[in-house]
Amino acid sequence: MTSRVLIKDLSALADGPVTVSGWVDTVRDQKKVQFIVLRDESGAAQLVNPALRALPVTDAEAGTVALEGDELAAAEARLATTEAISALAHGSFITVTGELKKDERVKLGGLEVKMATLTVVSEAIPETPIATDSGLDKRMDWRFLDLRHPKQNLIFRIQTTFLHALRSYWVERDFIEIQTPKLMASASESRAELFEVEYFEGKAYLAQSPQFYKQMAQSAGFGKIFEVGPAFRADHSFTSRHATEFTSIDTEISWIESHEDVMKLHEELLVAGFTAVKAKHGAEIKELFDVEVTVPSTPFPRIPLAEAKEIVKERGYEIPRADDDMDPEGERQISAYVAEKFGHEFVFITDYASSIRPFYHMRHEGDPSLTNSYDLLFNGTEISTGAQREHRIDVLVAQAEDKGMDPEELGTYLDFFRYGVPAHGGFGMGLARVLMLLLHESSIREVTYLFRGPTRLEP
Repeated sequence: MTSRVLIKDLSALADGPVTVSGWVDTVRDQKKVQFIVLRDESGAAQLVNPALRALPVTDAEAGTVALEGDELAAAEARLATTEAISALAHGSFITVTGELKKDERVKLGGLEVKMATLTVVSEAIPETPIATDSGLDKRMDWRFLDLRHPKQNLIFRIQTTFLHALRSYWVERDFIEIQTPKLMASASESRAELFEVEYFEGKAYLAQSPQFYKQMAQSAGFGKIFEVGPAFRADHSFTSRHATEFTSIDTEISWIESHEDVMKLHEELLVAGFTAVKAKHGAEIKELFDVEVTVPSTPFPRIPLAEAKEIVKERGYEIPRADDDMDPEGERQISAYVAEKFGHEFVFITDYASSIRPFYHMRHEGDPSLTNSYDLLFNGTEISTGAQREHRIDVLVAQAEDKGMDPEELGTYLDFFRYGVPAHGGFGMGLARVLMLLLHESSIREVTYLFRGPTRLEP
C-alpha cells in the first residue's frame, strides 16, 4: 500500500506511484483533460486526468458498449473519475493515487500527478462564504476557511519556529518553565480591565498577567523562569493592537544589578527568534508578504523617556497626554528617528516615571520619580514592558501605599518578600504584536489563531 505523501516532499521522490490528500483549490475542467490544484498543509500540486466523457460504443442507437471484461471496468472507472472531478467544489477534501512525473512546464514546482483513483473524503458546499477580497470581520467569521490561505498557514509556522527558538534559548541556559494559574483571587495588575467570573460561592478573576507568580518563583529560588500562556484584559479598545485574550511571553531572572540585565536578555531572545525565522522562512516571507526579515543587531538602541520626548518634540510632534507617558504617535515618531539614525527596527525607551509604572517597579536610587523600567518598541509599536522589581518588603509596602493601594489586599503577594528574595526583574511581551510587526500586517487579528475582542467570542 502506498502511504500519503505531503506535497512538499514530492520533489524528493522519484517518478512513480504516490498518494496525496488535501483540499481542492481549483479545477480546470476541459473537454479532453482535467486539472486540479490540490493543497495540503505543506503546499500545492497539480493533478491531471485525461477525461473520458462517455464509454465507447459499437452501436450508438442501441447503446451497445464496445468494451467488455477488464477493459470495460477500467473505462467505467475512468468515466466515474471524470464525472467526479467535474462535480468537485472548491474546498472539498480528496485523496488521489496516481503517477508522479517531473515536468518543467508545470508551474507548481515542476511536478504533476497523473490521476489513477479519486476518493472524495468530504464534499464542500459549492458557494464559499468568503473570497480573497472579503473584509477582515467577514474572514474572522469564517476563520477556518481563511486559515487555508498559504499566507495564513505561513504565519503559524513562523510562530512555531519563533517560539521554539525562544524556548531553546531558555532551556539551553537552564531556565525553568512554569505554568501559572489563570484564575486568581485578586487583580494581578490593577482592578481596571479585569474580568470577574463566578467561582463556586464567590468570585475569581482572570489573570491579566503572570506577574505575581513569576516573582514568587524568584522567592522560591528558581532563579530563571519563563512562561508562554494566555492573559486576559477587559479592554474595550478596538485598535489594531489590542485583544481581550492574548498570548503573553514572560520571563523573570534573579541576581540582576539593574534593568540593563533584563534588556540584555530580552534582545538576545529576540535575536535568537528572528535568526531562526529568517533561516527557515525568510524566502517564503519575502514571497508571500514582500517583507525582508532583518535579524536585529545588538545592543538595541536605548533612549531614556525624557530624552525621547524631547526628540519627538524637535521632530514637530507635541505629545498631548496629561500624564508622563508616551502615546502611539510618539512611539511611531521616536521609532522613525531610531530607524533614520541607527538603522534599527527596535528601541528600548527607559527610565519611565514612577507615576505611570506599577508599584512593584524599582525606583531609581536617589530619584524616586523614575523607575528601573523600559518599554520595547518594534517598528513603531510597543511590544513589551520590562523592569527591575522592588524586592525589599518595606520599600514595596511604601510604594504600594504611595499608589493608594491597601497592603492588606496584597497580603499573599507581599508574603513572597517576607522570607528573603534576591534582586530580580523580567518582562512580558505580546506574541501577536511581534508577529504583526515582523510581517508588516495591519492588525493582530491577522496573526492570532482565533481573535477575542469586545465584540468577538466566536468562532
